[in-house]
Amino acid sequence: MNRTATRLLIAIAVIGFVAPLLTAQNAAPGAKTLSALKNAPVTYLFPEQVNLPAGKPTAVALHFRVAQGLHINSHTPSDEFLIPTNFSIPEGAGVHLDSASYPAGTLTTLPADPATKVSVYVGEFVIQARITAARGNHLVEGKLRFQACNQNQCMPPKTIPVAIDVIGK
Repeated sequence: MNRTATRLLIAIAVIGFVAPLLTAQNAAPGAKTLSALKNAPVTYLFPEQVNLPAGKPTAVALHFRVAQGLHINSHTPSDEFLIPTNFSIPEGAGVHLDSASYPAGTLTTLPADPATKVSVYVGEFVIQARITAARGNHLVEGKLRFQACNQNQCMPPKTIPVAIDVIGK
């Protein structure tokens, strides 16, 4: 390897090591950087199991919590380039998602663009799912797709499992 290539590799390594440190130092006092946050920006709370009449559409309330200091875009974000929160159940699970009703988001402004209001979820929120199950016990792994952000930046979109034991009687 020649000297120029070696120097380039060393420069890239140094930048990769120093850049996160500089970002953390330049953050507002008390602000958390996204790299310092836990791996669970959104947690599925409950229910873990539901009993419902087989073949009949039934309402199920799915409870979630957004980590403190974060928000996620609502199901109907304020701008088309924002990634909406969406719940789904895969085909062939023995359970069909007939519909999902999402709560209204909270309108808020962000320091980067105080003139624009964005529709977000913070704290706890509930999605009202209407599902139909075949007779029997079905371990369903639904999915919640969202994009979490703090006041300054957003994480890449993420999908978390929403495990529900559905018993169709």
